[in-house]
Amino acid sequence: MNVKKMEQKTTGHIYTISNLTREIKSLLEEAFSFVWVTGEISNFSTPASGHSYFTLKDPSAVISSVMFKNQKRNLKFKPENGMKVFGLARISLYEPRGAYQLIFEHLEPDGTGSLQIAFEQLKNKLAVDGLFEQKHKKSIPFISSKVCIITSPTGAVVRDIINVAQRRFPNCCLEILPVKVQGVGSEDQICEAIGFANKQRLPDLIILARGGGSLEDFASFNSERVARSVFNSTIPVITGVGHETDFTIADFVADLRAPTPSAAAELAFPDKFGLNLMVSKFKKQIQLAMSHKFMHKKDVLVQFKSRLKTPMSMVFNSRLKLEDDQTRLSNAMAHYLQFNREKLLRFSDALDAKLPKSKVSDLRQQVDLLTQTLNHTFSMKVQANKTAQIELHTKLNALSPKAVLKRGYSISRTLSDKKVITKSDDVTYNEKIQVILYQGELTANVEKINGQKKNI
Repeated sequence: MNVKKMEQKTTGHIYTISNLTREIKSLLEEAFSFVWVTGEISNFSTPASGHSYFTLKDPSAVISSVMFKNQKRNLKFKPENGMKVFGLARISLYEPRGAYQLIFEHLEPDGTGSLQIAFEQLKNKLAVDGLFEQKHKKSIPFISSKVCIITSPTGAVVRDIINVAQRRFPNCCLEILPVKVQGVGSEDQICEAIGFANKQRLPDLIILARGGGSLEDFASFNSERVARSVFNSTIPVITGVGHETDFTIADFVADLRAPTPSAAAELAFPDKFGLNLMVSKFKKQIQLAMSHKFMHKKDVLVQFKSRLKTPMSMVFNSRLKLEDDQTRLSNAMAHYLQFNREKLLRFSDALDAKLPKSKVSDLRQQVDLLTQTLNHTFSMKVQANKTAQIELHTKLNALSPKAVLKRGYSISRTLSDKKVITKSDDVTYNEKIQVILYQGELTANVEKINGQKKNI
């Protein structure tokens, strides 16, 4: 029975790997054209192509996934490893590897909204870049000659700002740059308005404002382009977006954040009535201080005037002082001359006592005496050396070998190696020897040793 079944199978259609894979792919894509899938992202990567590849997993299984660059443009958050998401995907099979994968058309965070995640991600990124640091904040002018309001030209926001500004500083100069504050194109218009105000140097201060709304309504104020435009503005920026509890990325980057648009106008314009009262108060204080200062200086002038002496009295006092100084100078000069005269006499007496002539005479006598002593000592030394030389010469002659030879002695040595012969055993029969005499030398042949001839 099993053999028959095997035969039936072998006679049926045989698939190639490519054909089988292609049919499986067709079945999968037809059965699961679009599916909603949820899971956790891992191994997320985005190569140079711009497509994002990742693995979607749950506790029991994993599946490869991809989201192409065109679909990613609509994402309102940045996918990250460990993030739980859900989305709409197509199932496809990658034929070269025989592996199936999910191709996502739409992706959303599971739980927290995408706008909130995008908000937190951008906030963290700009914080790392230093856009929120206090050192970059520009000071708000105390009184601005012109304030530029960037907001929607319609609605309550612009009217509230104008009313507050006119109430606090009636003759203030306002310039409105109308922009869309939400929807398509709002982000571009806000950035262009900030750039235009900086390029033309129109105001001393910029107010960026809009009314309340949802997180979706604040999307333009939570964009990176608007945040960097606010940061790069050389003109100080006050933001007044939404209500007191609403915070946007632009608020964190701005030089000053106001809780509402009306509060932004209050921060931009001081209370002119209060300033006038303050100026009047300071004016009275300055006048009173100047009056007290004037009276004090007047009293000081009277005191100095009473202590001031007349020119004649000053001349008389100077003359008395001059005469006194002249007398003291004359006495000092006389004393100085007398002191130096006595000092000169003492030096003269001391010099006479130590004249060089007497010193030279004493030294000449000492030189003569030393010369005589030296000559005598030298003669005695020469004579003693002559006597010693004669004595040593006599001893040397007595010990000289020449003197011994002169008395009839001779020196015998071998002719071959010039060795002095001191005993008969130093030579052999018929050996030639050399005999040195006082005058001349002899060469002899040994015929006897100890009186005996060699036996032949």
